[in-house]
Amino acid sequence: MRLPDLCPQTGSLAANIHLKKQIQWLLFFRVLFLSLMLGSSVLLQTKTPSIFLPPLHYLAYFIAGLYLFTILSALMLRVIHCYSRFGYLQITLDTILVTLLVFFTGGSQSVFTVVYFFPILMGAFMLFRRGSLLFATLSTLLFGGLLLVEYGGYAARFVSAYPSHLAAVQMLLHYFIIYSLTFFLVAILSSMLSTRLQKTEAELFETVRDYDRLSFLYKQIFDDINTGIITVDSDNLITSFNPAAERITDYRAGEIIGQKLFQMFPGMKTALLQDERRHMTTIPRKNGETIPVGYSFSMLTAQEDNKNGGVYTMQDLSQIKKMEAQVQQAEKMATIGKMAAGIAHELRNPLAAISGAVQLLDRETKDDSVNKRLFGIIMRESDRLDATIHEFLLFSKPVNPAKELFFLRDLAWEAMETLGQDPGWNADLILDLQISPDLECWADPQLVRQVLLNLVANSANACRNMEQGMILLRAEEIPESMTIVLEIIDNGHGIEENIRERVFEPFFTTRETGTGLGLAIVQQIVHSHGGEISLRDAQPQGAIFSVRLPLV
Repeated sequence: MRLPDLCPQTGSLAANIHLKKQIQWLLFFRVLFLSLMLGSSVLLQTKTPSIFLPPLHYLAYFIAGLYLFTILSALMLRVIHCYSRFGYLQITLDTILVTLLVFFTGGSQSVFTVVYFFPILMGAFMLFRRGSLLFATLSTLLFGGLLLVEYGGYAARFVSAYPSHLAAVQMLLHYFIIYSLTFFLVAILSSMLSTRLQKTEAELFETVRDYDRLSFLYKQIFDDINTGIITVDSDNLITSFNPAAERITDYRAGEIIGQKLFQMFPGMKTALLQDERRHMTTIPRKNGETIPVGYSFSMLTAQEDNKNGGVYTMQDLSQIKKMEAQVQQAEKMATIGKMAAGIAHELRNPLAAISGAVQLLDRETKDDSVNKRLFGIIMRESDRLDATIHEFLLFSKPVNPAKELFFLRDLAWEAMETLGQDPGWNADLILDLQISPDLECWADPQLVRQVLLNLVANSANACRNMEQGMILLRAEEIPESMTIVLEIIDNGHGIEENIRERVFEPFFTTRETGTGLGLAIVQQIVHSHGGEISLRDAQPQGAIFSVRLPLV
């Protein structure tokens, strides 16, 4: 495997950057290596005169030229883009510099001949097999030329007292063959090493890339999955806590990591370590609330130390439990409704007969007689019982809304006027209607009217004992969720928290004269429209019933 021509048009960005770094190291080691070699040689010459060196001004010129060339190369490296060609140029010039160094330090007798290995090795590591063989060939040719110059006696023209030992052709061939074979041997060995190094780097790069990809995938799954994930070590200390687990427990990861799992969530201690089945328990949230969760446990084994950890996966079952309770309640009420609807029909017929008979007797009775008062009680209770049966029949039959567009404010005014005609209505009660005249609602107007009647009547009863009772009706469109939110707010005595979840149950009431069906009917109507109804406290007192209906 060899590196292609790494110009911007053909080479990869990563390979270009890698080659640029190699050239930077080449420039650094060129200056460092040659400076140390020349400096140490000068020091040795003072103690060992047998080492031949040219005059000091030649060395000064050589070192100055070396530094200048290196500085220019470093500046050029900032602006060029074809690092492969620049690398070939640098190593070629290094080979020429080595040849000059060898020539001026004794030629065939120079102690610097081994410096030819430097450009050959750099060619192998930067440009691989082709580079190493190319610069081994160039080194051989330049060294051969140097030997010919020395053999011909031309060296003395440049350096006086040049030590020439090439008096015979056999000596020239001896040096040439020995060094040439050495150059190519170094080239072959270094190219083999560089090829293996390149292969190892490529495999390492692939491994690191695969690891990074798997690490990113794991983190993405760990962070985005809706299932809570908790990992523990062999001592059951929590080691990781994903965002889903944070949402379920309301604890932040920083608060929980390092804590004992069974101390934070005692309910999860019941799982058998080898049992991977799904379990159910309850755990405390940070705010003290207890929620149901489903969880399972899997063992994790660390091969390097054989210490077992584990991973817990859990899901919040609160909504599922609510839905189960709603389904059970719906099934129970469906059964009761079918049976009770038949009974209600049977009661209504004799009740009508009783009411009619009492009315006839009432006409023949004197106004001041005791019977007159008793007949009045019978009529009043008959009417109340008939109203209860009417509400029950309304609740027990399926609701099929006939939806149409209507203005919500007009319907609300109509409902308020109807309530105002009731003899038991509190005339001192303040009604505030904050609904835009242009706000349209897509629903069954008769059923929405029933919702308004029941909710406002419920708020009016809550304000009955208030000095200044007030009921606010407001509505607005929520474009983001494509819904209309209608709120009925009163300043009455409110609803206690311990019974708040039961107010929509059929036949549940806190009033002696209540039927317990008004709010149940409201919830049934809202759900039949695909909406939601909720209850919360008003400030400083009172209650807020919030009805959310879809626009489509």
